[in-house]
Amino acid sequence: MEEKKELIRNLDRLHTTPLGMERMKRNLNVDTEDMVEWCRSQIKGGNVMVVHKGKNLYVSAEDCQITVNAQSYTIITAHIIPEL
Repeated sequence: MEEKKELIRNLDRLHTTPLGMERMKRNLNVDTEDMVEWCRSQIKGGNVMVVHKGKNLYVSAEDCQITVNAQSYTIITAHIIPEL
């Protein structure tokens, strides 16, 4: 729970690289110019779980998982969570 609060407090620091942007668009099949803003809106959503493992935060939101570096707040990747 504390990880989620910390991430939400630092949403303005969230960023990614151009390669990260393209990787997320491809993995999620999302057509948007601003994947960082898309990720922010997912994180601000109601049913979000954040787990801190090693140097990363793993954010489960809706039907996707977003991987964020816990120190720099760089979005590393995002992908669809397969349905069971």
